[in-house]
Amino acid sequence: MITKVAKTLQVKESQVETVRQLAADGATIPFMARYRKEMTGNLDEVEIKSILDALQYEESLQKRKSDVLAKLEELEKATPELARALEAATTLQQVDDIYLPYRPKRRTKAEQGREKGLQPLADWYRNPSAYSLKDAQQLAGDTPLDEALPFAQAIIGEEWGETASLRQSLRARVRKEALLRSQKKKQAEDEKEVFSQYYDYEEKVAGIVPHRVLALNRGERTDVLQVKLVFDETTFMNQALRPFERLPAEKRELVTVAIKEAYKKSVFPAIEREMRSELTETAEEQAIDVFAKNLKQLYMQPPLREVVVLGIDPAYRTGCKWAVVNEIGKVEEVGVFYPTAPKHDVAGSEKVLASLVKKHPISVIVIGNGTASRETEQFVADWLKKAEREIAYAIVNEAGASVYSASEVARTEFPALKVEERSAVSIARRIQDAMAELVKVDPQSVGVGQYQHDVSQNKLKASLEFVVESVVNMVGVDVNRASESLLTYVSGLNKTTAKNIVAYRDEFGRFDTRKEIKKVPRLGAKAYEQAAGFLRITNGSDVLDQTEIHPESYKLTLSLLKELGVSKQAVGTAELRDRLKTVDASALSEKLNAGLPTIEDILKSLAKPGRDPREDIQKPLLRTDVMNLEDLQVGMEFQGTVRNVIDFGAFVDIGVKQDGLVHISKLSNRYVKHPLDVVAVGDIVTVWIEQVDANRGRISLTMLAPKKS
Repeated sequence: MITKVAKTLQVKESQVETVRQLAADGATIPFMARYRKEMTGNLDEVEIKSILDALQYEESLQKRKSDVLAKLEELEKATPELARALEAATTLQQVDDIYLPYRPKRRTKAEQGREKGLQPLADWYRNPSAYSLKDAQQLAGDTPLDEALPFAQAIIGEEWGETASLRQSLRARVRKEALLRSQKKKQAEDEKEVFSQYYDYEEKVAGIVPHRVLALNRGERTDVLQVKLVFDETTFMNQALRPFERLPAEKRELVTVAIKEAYKKSVFPAIEREMRSELTETAEEQAIDVFAKNLKQLYMQPPLREVVVLGIDPAYRTGCKWAVVNEIGKVEEVGVFYPTAPKHDVAGSEKVLASLVKKHPISVIVIGNGTASRETEQFVADWLKKAEREIAYAIVNEAGASVYSASEVARTEFPALKVEERSAVSIARRIQDAMAELVKVDPQSVGVGQYQHDVSQNKLKASLEFVVESVVNMVGVDVNRASESLLTYVSGLNKTTAKNIVAYRDEFGRFDTRKEIKKVPRLGAKAYEQAAGFLRITNGSDVLDQTEIHPESYKLTLSLLKELGVSKQAVGTAELRDRLKTVDASALSEKLNAGLPTIEDILKSLAKPGRDPREDIQKPLLRTDVMNLEDLQVGMEFQGTVRNVIDFGAFVDIGVKQDGLVHISKLSNRYVKHPLDVVAVGDIVTVWIEQVDANRGRISLTMLAPKKS
């Protein structure tokens, strides 16, 4: 099993065995990737997860093989040949193919024929011996021959169709040659013509892109489209019938009819279901992967620290809820104004804004991108022109804010606030620290995917939770400020230990050292080992506690500092940073008898203790004005924020009512396999207007600079 996984993933067997053993001992993926580099051979989180997933699949495969063999033995059907075939099987599908002829099934016509004792008659028809009506009648026994023949045909067809090699051959041909065809159903209603491009459509299975599979599935599920697999079976059937060419004419005719009937009624329909399922699974994996990568970028948005923010949750009838949060995210004031229809109280709303700006040192206004967002943005932009001091605004993705505001987490955090007021607080905090706020929301509710409601929700949930865990541990968590929701994602912690950390902090005050975390109830030695390196203490009594350095490496770190001739107090100073630029990590590794990856990580941490990897990413785009769709002209240049990346392009917010689409063909002058190879959620990009469809509210953008005339 280890050999197979290593070969499949192109890693060393020792790496697979190490990952397996570490996981068995309770090590988390983030911990292995960060603090066991020497043991794993520097594998990253994705590689480690791939190994664990592959091992799990292989364990499932071995168990399935054992179960099938046990069932065959129980049925007294086990043979050395079947045992060898099972042993050689490399996929669950192959195991199921081998077991198919012996698997208990409903009482088919073939089974009824066997009960009548007609198996010998079916076998005789496949035998090249001369045809004799007398022999046939004798083998039919007490059953009249005209009644026995349909049962014999059913037996022949079923046994032919359950041949493992034949099904595998047909699958391979279908994958390579078949078409997926869709047509609009006669009485179907598709008022907005969402599926118009698929009303009369076909494409080779081998080349169809994942998002089209999911679109076809949705059209079929909503009863708009009829979708089927189309395959020219002529060549396949000619080959399938070739072994029976030497049969006498009467026998050959009966066997041919039996095989063609089996192909039409059971074999191809089964293969079609398998292929549709296979296409869907591949498409779902792609959709989940895109969602996961977008989510990671959203979580990795750089925090806008030390700013007072006014968050606005836009709405029409019920008004725009607003919340002022201070530099550390504490709520100072909440309320509502009505700048949009139907009340459209612009003057009253402007008075509220003027009062808030006078009362609080607000430097950024953040508007959610939901209902009434653009009208609210227009109001804010117009008012900013009259403001007495310079204030910027930004639009943030508010997906999941309403889910959070009605959750138990929000009720616990803000018991006195209304649901809509909690949404405004969440929107404000998202620009201060997107990761810290978004962890309070179910990842599936954050709308940065494509067809996320059409995929396996369990697989989606597992993938997104892995992303969140990965990002949280990559960034690290200030144990004295982190919410219970954020702490839950830290390596080694769970809901209980996260809750206990917050309770301990509330009772005894801030943690001064990492060691003190050991006093938290129900947080044992193993949990501390897994979590300690990811929990940071800012302004504590030990400077190493605010770094990525794990406490197990403190002794090594002190030896390293001594070797450099500096004290621990020099950590983070410009003097030490300059000194570290000339350090030979390999020589230190050898001298201190420590792994090179660990030494390199310690040196990075000493240079920038408390460094946030999100600082290297572009800051959110702040605006002071807004444009209308009608103002846009072809060729105009804009700076925009990538809001979502999908298989066929990226949606970019350029500060008008509707996000524009940059088609995959307009992302770069070079060939682009997938948009994620060029852009990511949150990127600030330069785009040009290519086309505006005001009636449909669509903007086509390009990232290819216009040629200068």
